[in-house]
Amino acid sequence: MAIVRYLVLFIAFLTLMQIPALNEWAFWRRTAIADGEWWRILTGNLTHTNSWHLLMNSLAFFLIGFIFRRHLRPLPYTALIVLISIAIGSAIWWSDINNYAGLSGTLHGLFIWGALQDIRHHDRLGWALLVGVIVKNAMEWYSGGSAVTSGLINARVAYEAHTLGLVCGALIGLLSFYWPRTTLRKQTR
Repeated sequence: MAIVRYLVLFIAFLTLMQIPALNEWAFWRRTAIADGEWWRILTGNLTHTNSWHLLMNSLAFFLIGFIFRRHLRPLPYTALIVLISIAIGSAIWWSDINNYAGLSGTLHGLFIWGALQDIRHHDRLGWALLVGVIVKNAMEWYSGGSAVTSGLINARVAYEAHTLGLVCGALIGLLSFYWPRTTLRKQTR
């Protein structure tokens, strides 16, 4: 199955981004972006604060890709990841966050996009997934994020990035309702 190979390769790439020199070069830092290091708007989403953070995001990435595999092809999925990541990295600029790392905002966008694809293809489970991710996000806003997760990743849970991902993934997912089904979906083997 081509998409499983893609997911594994992407996780290997995320792991390489943990090499200290690469991680430092890619981490989302407000001061570095202000100094012209614009690539960090994208690459900050590909870095992680520690191994636990990488492991949690990698597992979530694999599960999301596996759950929604019938809607995925590697090139369009990569474009979706890049688009959501750039939107999150850009929007964080307008928040009070000074440093950001992690794929979780993008993961939320991919998840809601996938749930909308399920709905679009008349899979009723998509509605449950859609409601579930919205409720999860609302609970994060109410509680400020999981203290356990925060302890594991040695950073505050950036639930604002999760919301930004949801909004971006939802917008792209809703736009797909207007695209011909044959251009978005190709069965993978």
